[in-house]
Amino acid sequence: MKNKDKKYTVHGVILSGGSGSRFAADLPKQYVKLAGKTILEHTIDAFEAHSGIDSIIIVVAARFKHLVEDIILRNSYVKISKILIGGDTRMDSSYAAINSISNDDDIILFHDAVRPLVSRKTISDCIVAVKKYQAVDVVIPCTDTIVETADGEFISQIPDRANLRRGLTPQGFKAGLIRKAHLLMKENNDTDFTDDCGIVLKYNLSDVFLVTGTVENIKITYPEDIFIADKLFQTRSRNSPEGNLAELKDKTVVVFGGTKGIGESIIDLANRNGARTYAFSRSNGVNIADPASVENALSSVADDCGKIDFIICTSAVLKTGKLTERSIESLKEEVDINYFGSLYVVKFGTAHLAETHGAFALFTSSSYTRGRALYASYSSIKAAIVNLTQAVAEELSSDNIRINAINPERTATPMRTENFGAEAPETLMTADKVAEETLKTLLSSLTGQVINVNKVEK
Repeated sequence: MKNKDKKYTVHGVILSGGSGSRFAADLPKQYVKLAGKTILEHTIDAFEAHSGIDSIIIVVAARFKHLVEDIILRNSYVKISKILIGGDTRMDSSYAAINSISNDDDIILFHDAVRPLVSRKTISDCIVAVKKYQAVDVVIPCTDTIVETADGEFISQIPDRANLRRGLTPQGFKAGLIRKAHLLMKENNDTDFTDDCGIVLKYNLSDVFLVTGTVENIKITYPEDIFIADKLFQTRSRNSPEGNLAELKDKTVVVFGGTKGIGESIIDLANRNGARTYAFSRSNGVNIADPASVENALSSVADDCGKIDFIICTSAVLKTGKLTERSIESLKEEVDINYFGSLYVVKFGTAHLAETHGAFALFTSSSYTRGRALYASYSSIKAAIVNLTQAVAEELSSDNIRINAINPERTATPMRTENFGAEAPETLMTADKVAEETLKTLLSSLTGQVINVNKVEK
């Protein structure tokens, strides 16, 4: 899918031809589920959601092509242009992708299918760097001492780790450059390569610029890596996706907690973009802590307009103080509204969203990653919201219902003012900003994610 204003296409080539022999499983690791989706789906999502990627090419082993086709059928990907059969080696698979691209000015980013935690910033940095340098590799510094051995038993030397880097992916190239590199490799019958940058360097075709990546961009190789990746997904925040709010036209948006603060801003913004909106809170007779009240509210919307596309739960109360000094009544109110309210919204909203393949948005906070003194109840509930989101994402994946947890920075809301008093406006994010990013998330293909909303993207 080429941008008409450009003379080149940026291709994300996902190398998924591995057999998974080191993973010791019936299926290669890229088809194993992690945080609600297969590892390959998470990797595709990263490239699908990036505005700088025009086309996605997946290179796959022939016997697993049907699994990739199934993945495509159950998702709403629009950038996947080709599924190619790879070869016996990584270089064969890279070459299959190169041969499918005719324009030497195109940009190719080769990425391992089993690196699902690649960041949007890393992809962006690679695209920018390839335009200038023609060949780039993503690396991170070596924090461990590296030893070299000649016989596998004794150290032969210890390189200076200040000059060492760990190579990750993507690796990016101008198509013409990497095509020439592979042709030279074949002409010389040279098979001593494990990655594409090595070929470019061997034949002195270009310098390879280094893009600094992130340590979270791990390669899932062994079974224990699944546990590490699962924890990274659990605690990971990603920036909100790009999106076009004009796509809200004629969508039905329901917001619990929609009469003030972030919820009110979501309602206003959705209305301005042509959505049909319904705001519920205690002020108009809906008690989110009462399951029957939630169920009846959703049914009334379905009866009124025939469908529900998006359901958002912003309802929350914040009570502070040492746990031992809090009253049972205040603890129960906080749990009922902040946690059980979200449970009820998901329980009763699922049947409605199944008809439209819609999406939920729940709300967490930065305190979910670590309990905070004086906020024991609140921070533990927000951690539970993240776990709820990830569990439900997996449960509802076959129904094509998406669910994400929105994690805003400190935001100017009535609840915050009530608890923290007057704060300098420049230190707070606006509720309108959170509303915009929430609606973009609902329109995206993301699911099971914690969406970090910051004043400045990190």
